[in-house]
Amino acid sequence: MTILCVIPARGGSKGIPRKNLLPVGGKPLIAWTIEQALAAKPESDVLVCVSTEDDEIAQVAAAHGAHVIRRPDELAQDATATEPVILHAMDVAESEGHELEGVMLLQATSPVRLPGTIDRAVAQFRESGCDSLVGVIPESPFFWHLPEKAGEQPRADYDWTNRPRRQDLRPQDQVFFENGSLYLTAPRIYREAENRIGGKISLFVLDELEGVDIDTEADVAAAQRMLARTGWLDA
Repeated sequence: MTILCVIPARGGSKGIPRKNLLPVGGKPLIAWTIEQALAAKPESDVLVCVSTEDDEIAQVAAAHGAHVIRRPDELAQDATATEPVILHAMDVAESEGHELEGVMLLQATSPVRLPGTIDRAVAQFRESGCDSLVGVIPESPFFWHLPEKAGEQPRADYDWTNRPRRQDLRPQDQVFFENGSLYLTAPRIYREAENRIGGKISLFVLDELEGVDIDTEADVAAAQRMLARTGWLDA
C-alpha cells in the first residue's frame, strides 16, 4: 500500500511569476518539498509526485527525484481547484499499478518542514485510524472580532475579564491555524466527497517553524532562515 504524495505545481502563478521555481536557499522553491518527501523512511512507502502542465517545472521536478504527472491544461487554470488535480494524480498512480493507502497533499509554497515531519504524519494517519489528517500551526487563542454593527463592542474569543496566563492554558483552549502545508487523506474521501478533508478528522500539529508560506518575495528570506534552523539548509 502506497502513500501517494502529490505536490501541485502550476506554471502560471500570478502573485510571483514562476513562483514554484523561485530560488530559495540555492534551490528552486519546489525542490525543498520534493527533498523532504523523498527523505521519508522506506516503511512510510511514499511515492513522491509533482503534478504540472509546465515543461520547465517538470524538468526541475524530475531532476530532483520526483515522479512527474503531466496534468491536462484544463486542470491548470487560474480557477482550477486543488481537488480535481489530486483526483487526476490518483487516477494516474492507480493506472500505473499503485494501490493507494493515503494521499498526501504537500504545498510547495510551504517549504519549511522539520526532518521527520512526513514520517510522523504517516504514522499518525495509520495509528489514529483517521480519514483525513490536517496540518495545523499552534496560534494564540486571544482572538478578537470586529463588531457586526456600528456602536457594538468588538467580540473576543476568550474571557477578557479573567484573562488566563499562556502557561495556564489547557490543550482544549489552544487554537490552531490550517496553514495548507500538509494534508493526508484516505482515497475514498477524495472519491466520494471531492474534498481533502472529510470523515474522521485528526489535527496534525506542525512546529511553529513550519508555518512559513511564500506569498511574496519578502517571505523568501524568512523561509531561508527557517530552513537553516530546521537543518535542511546550511546556516
